[in-house]
Amino acid sequence: MDDLLTLISRHGYSLLALVVFLEASGLPLPAALALLTAGAVSAYGKLNPLLGFGISVVSIMLGDFLLFMVGRSTGWALLGLLCRLSVNPESCILRSAESFYRRGKLTLVFAKFIPGINTMAPPLAGSMKMRVQQFLQLDLAGSSLYVLAYGGSGFAFSDFLRTITHGFRSAGHAAEVVLTFGIAAYVVYRIWVYRKYRLYKVVPRVPVEEVARRLTSEDADKILLVDVRSHGYYDADSSRIKGSVRIEPNNLLEEIKHLPKDKEIYLYCT
Repeated sequence: MDDLLTLISRHGYSLLALVVFLEASGLPLPAALALLTAGAVSAYGKLNPLLGFGISVVSIMLGDFLLFMVGRSTGWALLGLLCRLSVNPESCILRSAESFYRRGKLTLVFAKFIPGINTMAPPLAGSMKMRVQQFLQLDLAGSSLYVLAYGGSGFAFSDFLRTITHGFRSAGHAAEVVLTFGIAAYVVYRIWVYRKYRLYKVVPRVPVEEVARRLTSEDADKILLVDVRSHGYYDADSSRIKGSVRIEPNNLLEEIKHLPKDKEIYLYCT
């Protein structure tokens, strides 16, 4: 479609910058698809690949830095908000913190390729008080790798993308087909994630009032409260419910060995 080709030619950089910035800022937009399309259109001569690369990296870093600074000032409050918007809020913070716990700060380099963690990594780094210079260096490496992977794939396989359009006459048609396939793949992925984590919807829960009542009853000595807040949201100065014990959920197999077998155990997290 000539109109679509004209739109990409005239506003491609602006649209690309907007999509990747909003996705980096936490909105569920398919930035990878935008980069793939931009790479293909660059191969058709409608966008400058070096300029597109620079704009994409800067836009992603701006969105990441925004979340980093908010996370730095609000701690886990922003992370809790982002997790409530996710498909699997029960495991959102734990999965993100676990990546930092196991792999350290280099998580920022590959976080963009992991759905869920890509948005959580910058504010998590901020909440852990990572130095700004160090964050920017790691984020630059991660953003560059992400843009090169998807934008480069679109550029390298532009001929293949043109072929699968079955004779479409313009780059606009090719970009349209890539967009359609990308949206379909994204929808399928979201359905898969939802089905994978629906188990969390049947996790037994108990109202706070009931636990408080039992703690003041004759059976109080048969109850144990366990603080399982994720790594990154708990430190030695954190307040705990009186009488509770602390275990590290990322080391659960070892921690669980020390829990009593003759008590009812109630867990609480972030």
